[in-house]
Amino acid sequence: MAAQTEESDCAREQTKAEQDVDQVRKRAARDQQRLDSGAVSSPKDLENLQREITSLAKRQSDLEDVVLEVMERRESAQERVAELTERVAAVQAKIDDATGRRDAAFEEIDGEAASVTKEREVIAGSIPADLLKLYDKLRAQQGGIGAARLYQRTCQGCRQELAITELNEVRQAASDTVVRCENCRRILVRTADSGL
Repeated sequence: MAAQTEESDCAREQTKAEQDVDQVRKRAARDQQRLDSGAVSSPKDLENLQREITSLAKRQSDLEDVVLEVMERRESAQERVAELTERVAAVQAKIDDATGRRDAAFEEIDGEAASVTKEREVIAGSIPADLLKLYDKLRAQQGGIGAARLYQRTCQGCRQELAITELNEVRQAASDTVVRCENCRRILVRTADSGL
């Protein structure tokens, strides 16, 4: 925006400087025409007119230098605008790409979540209501994980190894008995790798 504003300011400044040069050029041409026409006969008026034409030529030269300097600044500003516009376009392309990948990932996650939710509903239908209620309560308390696998005598929820007395209680419990970790209170899921 700043570069575009600078370029716009330079364009206005260039237009004004070119108009000033044009006015001086027209005035010098009028004076030269008066001088060449012979309409001015007084030597003093002729001398004044020649001085003015010389002065106007100097003024025109100075103004043309200003125009050239402004044109150079404007060209530099235009190059800067073009460079920044190109960089903005490149960044926007990266943003668009990242947004597209994010949206695709969201769609994939939403699809997985819908699939897992359906699977959970089917499985939840086969679990006793009181056990499901306990699991949901623990899940809410434990950051989304209400049950953890017992792997090689270690609760995978809190990563704590069970004490020998706890292991003996788990060993002696019937296979359909709900056992819980003494450390994190999650439901322990027993498998062949539990180390019992």
